[in-house]
Amino acid sequence: MDRSFLEWPFFSAEHVALAERLENWCQAELGHIDKTDTDRACRDLVAALGKGGWLQYCVPSSHGGIHDALDVRSLSLIRETLARHAGLADFAFAMQGLGSGTISLFGTDEQKREYLPDVAAGRKIAAFALTEPVAGSDVASMETSAEEADGGYRINGAKTYISNGGIADYYVLFARTGEAPGARGISCFLVPADTPGLAVTERIDVIAPHPLATLEFTDMQLPQNALLGESGRGFAQAMATLDIFRTTVGAAALGFARRALDEATERAIERRLGSGVLADNAVIQTMLADMALDVDSAALLIYRAGWLRDVKKQRNSREAAMAKLDATESAQSVVDKAVQIFGGLGVTRGAMVEKLYREVRALRIYEGASEVQKIVIARQHLAGYKA
Repeated sequence: MDRSFLEWPFFSAEHVALAERLENWCQAELGHIDKTDTDRACRDLVAALGKGGWLQYCVPSSHGGIHDALDVRSLSLIRETLARHAGLADFAFAMQGLGSGTISLFGTDEQKREYLPDVAAGRKIAAFALTEPVAGSDVASMETSAEEADGGYRINGAKTYISNGGIADYYVLFARTGEAPGARGISCFLVPADTPGLAVTERIDVIAPHPLATLEFTDMQLPQNALLGESGRGFAQAMATLDIFRTTVGAAALGFARRALDEATERAIERRLGSGVLADNAVIQTMLADMALDVDSAALLIYRAGWLRDVKKQRNSREAAMAKLDATESAQSVVDKAVQIFGGLGVTRGAMVEKLYREVRALRIYEGASEVQKIVIARQHLAGYKA
């Protein structure tokens, strides 16, 4: 793989060393994970990532992490590298970060002590419960309710397409507390998976196997200290968390795209075509050129977004949306071209590019669909222009 991007000024020597260490770890460790049982594989991957020290990048140093605050460039490098080797490893890492990010940003010291060290060590599996059957991209329309009752909160409603649903040890749950209409009336709660009234009612199969589930809450009682952050601020807390991890979704897509480009390049060089090879063909050369361009442009947007947040300490909603949008859409195109270069083998179940084709598709939907990212970018652009 081309690693020259690590010489870009977005990175420090620490980031370069991280990428090298993780690359060696992936080659040595990921082949030992049995992926025939998805739930078991995710549990094993979380444990392995914890043992390897990689989950320490998901939490602040005050509670077992590496950096004082979450470092988006480190998270992105890790997701890119893991995705290039194994999509399920990237998924396991990403959910530990997303499912603990709101705690890192807004939790009390007690909440951080209770959850973050176990997340970093791989002892607790995290989940982020935001999406509902009638409220996907339109988070402000959520219907799950949290009413004050018996000195705490009573939760009723449902969440769906929840990653790690059914295997998580706890859920970061968003529910309507009603301080105001729409987004201003949502709060966030910490919910242990064994809380009475919480039920996993459906396991959801998707084209790239991941643990996904529908959750239902029936008069689920939570104590007052389950509230995460300020009441009525849950929407803002969710968006702040997604601002960090949205960039890393683009990084995962970049990892898939890099692997697809490598696979396609090797195929083009080795596959005989008449008296030459595929790589001699001008059509194939233009496809490879487009793929290489997509990979580099996505990488530039991703690591710019991370650099702005980490180094310039700027809110990067616009840049994160650009990175996520461009990287996921480009990765879809890169993987599709790789399948085309492989021909019939490219759509044969079990071939690497066929796996990548299934893995990459969901990234254009979750954590804000591509259409939503365009709205974010346009609104940020217009606000900046007016200012």
